[in-house]
Amino acid sequence: MSTGGKSSHAPLDGVIKFELTHLPGELPGHADATAIHHWFAICRALNLIGRDPLRYEGAAYGNISQRFEHGFLVTGTQTGGRDALTLDDIGWVSACDIASNRVSSQGPARPSSESLTHAQVYRELPEINFVIHVHSPLIWQQGAVLDLPSTPPQAAYGTPEMAQEVQRLLQEGTCREQGVFSMGGHEDGIVVFAETPAIAGLRLLRLYRRACELNG
Repeated sequence: MSTGGKSSHAPLDGVIKFELTHLPGELPGHADATAIHHWFAICRALNLIGRDPLRYEGAAYGNISQRFEHGFLVTGTQTGGRDALTLDDIGWVSACDIASNRVSSQGPARPSSESLTHAQVYRELPEINFVIHVHSPLIWQQGAVLDLPSTPPQAAYGTPEMAQEVQRLLQEGTCREQGVFSMGGHEDGIVVFAETPAIAGLRLLRLYRRACELNG
Protein backbone atom coordinates (compact mmCIF):
# COMPACT_ATOMS: atom_id res chain seq x y z
CA MET A 1 0.00 0.00 0.00
CA SER A 2 1.39 3.41 -0.90
CA THR A 3 0.41 6.70 0.68
CA GLY A 4 1.92 9.96 -0.48
CA GLY A 5 1.56 13.69 -0.01
CA LYS A 6 -0.05 14.40 -3.39
CA SER A 7 -2.90 16.59 -2.21
CA SER A 8 -3.05 20.18 -3.44
CA HIS A 9 -3.39 21.40 0.14
CA ALA A 10 -1.28 20.83 3.22
CA PRO A 11 -2.26 17.62 5.05
CA LEU A 12 -3.31 17.61 8.66
CA ASP A 13 -0.82 16.98 11.42
CA GLY A 14 -0.31 13.24 11.80
CA VAL A 15 -0.97 12.38 8.15
CA ILE A 16 1.69 10.27 6.41
CA LYS A 17 3.58 12.37 3.86
CA PHE A 18 6.16 9.84 2.67
CA GLU A 19 5.64 7.08 0.10
CA LEU A 20 4.84 3.98 2.14
CA THR A 21 5.13 0.35 1.10
CA HIS A 22 3.44 -1.62 3.87
CA LEU A 23 2.93 -5.37 4.19
CA PRO A 24 0.18 -6.26 6.70
CA GLY A 25 1.12 -9.12 8.99
CA GLU A 26 2.97 -9.99 12.16
CA LEU A 27 5.75 -8.09 13.89
CA PRO A 28 9.22 -9.71 13.91
CA GLY A 29 9.55 -12.22 16.71
CA HIS A 30 12.79 -10.74 18.05
CA ALA A 31 11.30 -7.27 18.61
CA ASP A 32 9.78 -6.84 22.08
CA ALA A 33 7.34 -3.92 22.38
CA THR A 34 7.11 -3.95 26.21
CA ALA A 35 9.10 -0.75 26.69
CA ILE A 36 7.07 1.09 24.06
CA HIS A 37 3.84 0.10 25.83
CA HIS A 38 5.25 1.24 29.18
CA TRP A 39 6.38 4.70 28.07
CA PHE A 40 3.31 5.24 25.93
CA ALA A 41 1.15 4.79 29.03
CA ILE A 42 3.22 7.33 30.99
CA CYS A 43 3.22 9.88 28.16
CA ARG A 44 -0.50 9.37 27.62
CA ALA A 45 -1.20 10.03 31.31
CA LEU A 46 0.69 13.34 31.07
CA ASN A 47 -1.03 14.30 27.78
CA LEU A 48 2.33 14.31 26.04
CA ILE A 49 0.83 11.77 23.65
CA GLY A 50 -2.88 11.82 22.89
CA ARG A 51 -5.70 13.33 20.89
CA ASP A 52 -7.54 16.59 21.59
CA PRO A 53 -10.31 17.91 19.31
CA LEU A 54 -9.10 21.45 20.07
CA ARG A 55 -5.47 20.82 19.04
CA TYR A 56 -3.94 20.05 15.63
CA GLU A 57 -7.35 19.90 13.94
CA GLY A 58 -8.24 16.86 16.02
CA ALA A 59 -5.35 14.68 14.84
CA ALA A 60 -3.66 12.31 17.28
CA TYR A 61 -0.13 13.28 18.31
CA GLY A 62 3.03 11.66 19.62
CA ASN A 63 4.86 8.43 18.84
CA ILE A 64 7.56 6.13 20.22
CA SER A 65 10.06 3.81 18.57
CA GLN A 66 12.68 1.26 19.56
CA ARG A 67 15.52 -0.04 17.42
CA PHE A 68 16.28 -3.72 17.05
CA GLU A 69 18.40 -5.64 14.57
CA HIS A 70 17.39 -4.88 10.94
CA GLY A 71 14.85 -2.17 11.76
CA PHE A 72 12.72 -0.54 14.44
CA LEU A 73 9.32 -0.83 16.05
CA VAL A 74 7.22 2.33 16.04
CA THR A 75 3.73 3.18 17.19
CA GLY A 76 1.26 3.31 14.33
CA THR A 77 -0.02 6.42 12.64
CA GLN A 78 -2.86 8.08 14.55
CA THR A 79 -2.59 5.82 17.60
CA GLY A 80 -1.81 8.61 20.07
CA GLY A 81 -5.43 8.83 21.19
CA ARG A 82 -5.58 5.20 22.31
CA ASP A 83 -6.13 4.68 26.05
CA ALA A 84 -3.54 1.90 25.84
CA LEU A 85 -1.57 0.28 23.04
CA THR A 86 -1.93 -3.25 21.80
CA LEU A 87 0.38 -5.07 19.40
CA ASP A 88 -2.09 -4.17 16.66
CA ASP A 89 -1.09 -0.51 17.14
CA ILE A 90 2.59 -1.02 16.29
CA GLY A 91 4.45 -1.29 13.00
CA TRP A 92 7.91 -2.45 11.99
CA VAL A 93 10.03 -0.20 9.76
CA SER A 94 12.51 -2.29 7.80
CA ALA A 95 13.90 0.40 5.48
CA CYS A 96 13.87 4.17 4.98
CA ASP A 97 15.18 6.07 1.98
CA ILE A 98 15.14 9.64 3.22
CA ALA A 99 16.37 11.17 -0.04
CA SER A 100 13.49 9.66 -2.02
CA ASN A 101 10.96 10.02 0.82
CA ARG A 102 10.16 6.30 1.00
CA VAL A 103 9.49 3.94 3.89
CA SER A 104 9.06 0.16 3.86
CA SER A 105 7.22 -1.48 6.74
CA GLN A 106 5.28 -4.51 7.91
CA GLY A 107 3.05 -5.45 10.82
CA PRO A 108 -0.47 -4.78 12.05
CA ALA A 109 -0.22 -0.97 11.88
CA ARG A 110 1.14 1.52 9.37
CA PRO A 111 4.09 3.34 10.95
CA SER A 112 3.95 6.82 12.42
CA SER A 113 4.05 9.83 10.12
CA GLU A 114 7.29 10.78 11.91
CA SER A 115 9.11 7.57 10.95
CA LEU A 116 11.63 9.45 8.80
CA THR A 117 12.69 11.51 11.82
CA HIS A 118 13.09 8.40 13.97
CA ALA A 119 15.07 6.74 11.18
CA GLN A 120 17.40 9.72 10.89
CA VAL A 121 18.16 9.63 14.62
CA TYR A 122 19.00 5.93 14.42
CA ARG A 123 21.05 6.38 11.26
CA GLU A 124 23.10 9.25 12.65
CA LEU A 125 23.62 7.85 16.17
CA PRO A 126 24.30 4.09 16.19
CA GLU A 127 24.31 4.00 20.00
CA ILE A 128 20.70 5.26 20.24
CA ASN A 129 17.95 2.64 20.58
CA PHE A 130 14.87 4.51 21.82
CA VAL A 131 13.11 7.67 20.57
CA ILE A 132 10.09 9.42 22.09
CA HIS A 133 8.28 12.15 20.15
CA VAL A 134 5.77 14.10 22.22
CA HIS A 135 3.76 17.27 21.89
CA SER A 136 4.13 19.65 24.82
CA PRO A 137 3.19 23.33 24.52
CA LEU A 138 4.81 23.82 27.93
CA ILE A 139 8.22 22.53 26.82
CA TRP A 140 8.06 23.81 23.23
CA GLN A 141 7.18 27.40 24.14
CA GLN A 142 10.06 27.50 26.64
CA GLY A 143 12.56 25.91 24.30
CA ALA A 144 14.88 28.92 24.27
CA VAL A 145 14.90 29.19 28.07
CA LEU A 146 15.52 25.44 28.32
CA ASP A 147 18.33 25.85 25.76
CA LEU A 148 16.91 23.20 23.45
CA PRO A 149 18.40 22.72 19.99
CA SER A 150 15.70 23.27 17.36
CA THR A 151 14.97 22.53 13.73
CA PRO A 152 13.95 25.63 11.70
CA PRO A 153 10.29 26.63 11.31
CA GLN A 154 10.29 25.94 7.56
CA ALA A 155 11.07 22.22 8.02
CA ALA A 156 7.68 20.48 8.18
CA TYR A 157 7.10 17.23 10.08
CA GLY A 158 7.40 13.92 8.27
CA THR A 159 9.44 15.30 5.34
CA PRO A 160 12.97 14.78 4.03
CA GLU A 161 13.63 18.42 4.93
CA MET A 162 12.86 17.68 8.58
CA ALA A 163 15.07 14.58 8.49
CA GLN A 164 17.91 16.61 6.98
CA GLU A 165 17.59 19.26 9.67
CA VAL A 166 17.58 16.55 12.33
CA GLN A 167 20.79 15.22 10.79
CA ARG A 168 22.32 18.69 11.03
CA LEU A 169 21.36 19.00 14.69
CA LEU A 170 22.65 15.55 15.55
CA GLN A 171 26.02 16.38 14.08
CA GLU A 172 26.33 19.08 16.73
CA GLY A 173 27.77 17.89 20.02
CA THR A 174 25.27 19.82 22.14
CA CYS A 175 22.23 18.04 20.72
CA ARG A 176 23.82 14.60 21.03
CA GLU A 177 24.78 15.27 24.65
CA GLN A 178 21.37 16.63 25.63
CA GLY A 179 19.48 13.85 23.87
CA VAL A 180 16.63 16.17 22.94
CA PHE A 181 15.57 18.69 20.33
CA SER A 182 12.58 20.86 19.54
CA MET A 183 10.83 20.77 16.17
CA GLY A 184 10.51 24.40 15.13
CA GLY A 185 8.21 23.61 12.19
CA HIS A 186 6.02 21.13 14.06
CA GLU A 187 3.93 22.90 16.71
CA ASP A 188 4.72 21.65 20.24
CA GLY A 189 6.91 18.83 18.87
CA ILE A 190 9.72 17.60 21.14
CA VAL A 191 11.97 14.59 20.45
CA VAL A 192 13.92 12.79 23.18
CA PHE A 193 16.35 9.95 22.46
CA ALA A 194 18.78 7.73 24.38
CA GLU A 195 20.60 4.43 24.46
CA THR A 196 17.86 2.71 26.47
CA PRO A 197 14.12 3.18 27.07
CA ALA A 198 14.69 4.05 30.74
CA ILE A 199 17.23 6.77 30.01
CA ALA A 200 15.05 8.30 27.29
CA GLY A 201 11.92 8.21 29.44
CA LEU A 202 13.57 9.69 32.51
CA ARG A 203 15.19 12.37 30.34
CA LEU A 204 11.75 13.36 29.11
CA LEU A 205 10.26 13.42 32.61
CA ARG A 206 13.10 15.61 33.91
CA LEU A 207 12.60 18.02 31.00
CA TYR A 208 8.86 18.13 31.63
CA ARG A 209 9.44 18.85 35.34
CA ARG A 210 11.84 21.69 34.51
CA ALA A 211 9.30 23.21 32.13
CA CYS A 212 6.59 22.97 34.83
CA GLU A 213 8.88 24.67 37.35
CA LEU A 214 9.66 27.48 34.91
CA ASN A 215 5.95 27.93 34.29
CA GLY A 216 5.44 28.54 38.01
